[in-house]
Amino acid sequence: MRERLSDALYGLGWSAVKRLPEPAAMALGRRIADTAWRRRGRAVLRLESNLARVVPDADPARLRELSRAGMRSYLRYWIESFRLPVYGPERRRTAFAPADAHLLTDGLASGRGVVLALPHMGNWDLAGAWVVTALETPFATVQERLKPESLFDRFVAYREGLGMEVLPHTGGASFGTLARRLRAGGLVCLVADRDLTRSGVEVEFFGETARMPAGPALLAQQTGALLLPVSLWYDDSPVMRGRVHPPVPVPDTGTRAEKTAVMTQALADTFAGAIAAHPEDWHMLQRMWPGDIPPRAGR
Repeated sequence: MRERLSDALYGLGWSAVKRLPEPAAMALGRRIADTAWRRRGRAVLRLESNLARVVPDADPARLRELSRAGMRSYLRYWIESFRLPVYGPERRRTAFAPADAHLLTDGLASGRGVVLALPHMGNWDLAGAWVVTALETPFATVQERLKPESLFDRFVAYREGLGMEVLPHTGGASFGTLARRLRAGGLVCLVADRDLTRSGVEVEFFGETARMPAGPALLAQQTGALLLPVSLWYDDSPVMRGRVHPPVPVPDTGTRAEKTAVMTQALADTFAGAIAAHPEDWHMLQRMWPGDIPPRAGR
């Protein structure tokens, strides 16, 4: 019943929110965000716990202020995403303004392939729509398996409608497909700050051990593709901001595992700097650090 309700609510969002005038839709998002924030549910408390690591000197009042801004940023992401299918080409080209985008375009022009790795910041779907429209560059990405299957299918159809090639996170074939796209000089975009397998690479992240996926570093090593971190954030304007950061190099020496560890730590360091600069735009409402996972019963 809960899964069917989730599917129905997402379907309602895509069908109804995109029909609202934009000011009304954004006001609705802020209202929902503030209501959820005042209720102090599990997601809000988890967000505050994560933000306490990002801003360790923040007092409780500052954390509550940040979590409220974080919920508003998170709902802005959803309202924009529900409305993205009705954005025209001009709006998709102008709704995102990334700094240092030449690092991406130069990498693609070199023919070696590019992996963009980004944290859960801002609106990664809007950034993807900008890449497809403004740069006229299709790309491949990976989608987490969701329940029910109909909800997963909704997300795949939504992102494919924006011009993305969407591969399932599970199943084993995604890595090989991404590698083939990169060897052909293509683009791969991966959200890479949260490990979904519990077997990712250990990194130091805001002073504690966390795990992040190895995929971006492994793809860069195996295909020769350029690995570029990306950060996204909002300001007071309707335009989302972002930055393409300098490439993460492949170490000259070491085993594959050692190189992967060094590269993933470099990603984590870049992500941490970007998140610290814009903590309210980091949409991490789940457990991020293994220390936050409660022990299993009997252990």
